[in-house]
Amino acid sequence: MRLWRSIALLLAVAAATAFVWHWLAADPGYVRVHIRGITLETTVVVAVVALLLAWMLFAIGWQFLRWPFRAWGRSVKRRGRGRFADGLLALVEGDYARAERDLTKAAHHTAFRTPALLLRARAAHARDAQECAMQALDEVGDDGSRAADTLRARILIENGRDAEALAFLKEKKEKAADHRLSPRGERLRVDAALATGDTQAALDALPALARNPSLSAKDQAALETRVLAAALAAAPDIDVLDACWNKATRAQRKRPQLVVVYARRAAMLGHMLAAMDEIECAQRREWNDTLAAAYGELGPAEAETRLRKAQAWLAVVPDNAVLLTTIGRLYGQCAQWTQAIATLERALAIQASPRIWEALGDGHGGVGDLAAANTCYANALRLERGEPVTPLAARVADAAADVHGPVLEERSEHGVPRLPEMRSNVMA
Repeated sequence: MRLWRSIALLLAVAAATAFVWHWLAADPGYVRVHIRGITLETTVVVAVVALLLAWMLFAIGWQFLRWPFRAWGRSVKRRGRGRFADGLLALVEGDYARAERDLTKAAHHTAFRTPALLLRARAAHARDAQECAMQALDEVGDDGSRAADTLRARILIENGRDAEALAFLKEKKEKAADHRLSPRGERLRVDAALATGDTQAALDALPALARNPSLSAKDQAALETRVLAAALAAAPDIDVLDACWNKATRAQRKRPQLVVVYARRAAMLGHMLAAMDEIECAQRREWNDTLAAAYGELGPAEAETRLRKAQAWLAVVPDNAVLLTTIGRLYGQCAQWTQAIATLERALAIQASPRIWEALGDGHGGVGDLAAANTCYANALRLERGEPVTPLAARVADAAADVHGPVLEERSEHGVPRLPEMRSNVMA
């Protein structure tokens, strides 16, 4: 197909050439040029061909005259690329002094000026030459101003000057024509705001980050959770807390981490019922051990009500050490220390953890058994460090054999209740 198209094109050109030649042969035209007593006479065809030849000769001559300058320019660019590459390699290797020296030379070349200055500032900061780093950033032109501002804020944050970095980013955002920072600048604004306790500034930066696809969905969700958790934990009163909670999206309000933070803060502000309601609603949607643990750590208010609710959850997760620990804590908050110790021993028989040992120490302290309480606290520390624990008493080690009711109930694949295998040597 391509061959036939080429043949057709050649035939069309030949036909057009024949037509033009026949048209010009009938009347080739006449051109006469008279200048300073010199007269030139020729046909139009010859004049056009002469002009084309003259233009070609001029172009060839011009290229020949430019060749030395172009060769010199290529040599300069090649040296600039080499210095930039050497500086970047030295920066990665950790030779910051050599990197700064090579990047300073590379910055003399226009094509590499902005990236070379930015990397030079990074190298100077790495070797703790802060004045040199700021000087390099000051030399960056308007084409790299946003990148320079972002790097300046990052250097300030890495130097522990979070408040200064936040003020700088706010100023740059207000002065920008579109009132926008770079994606990295918005992320740094969040970090600086959280470090200084300005949770509102961090919240204000979230929409800009959400509109920019620079973060993955997972990282964006983690950042939102971090910011919202800080804002909820810093709420001064219940009105501000509820306002912040209601502004969150439905998906955000379903995250267990945020539910826990809201519940803890609401309980701390004296609104235990609101805290209980959020955790209970979240548990109805989907069971979560983190929420179950937080349910028993909200404080002594409404302890009996929470105890009854937690006991009802045993029908959903009968063999759950976290829920048993929560029930044991709630028994303790109700001053029912004997039941608390028994429940915590059951939890310990299922899965030993520092939290259970600590709660069990509180239980033994509640009944006045200080020796056993000290042993429990010591075991919590030993287990946290990965060391073997000290057996407390024979009845703790055999607690799994004394479990009744639905706590450790197991069923077969047909739904028939059966006894689990007796656990032994749990305290080892």
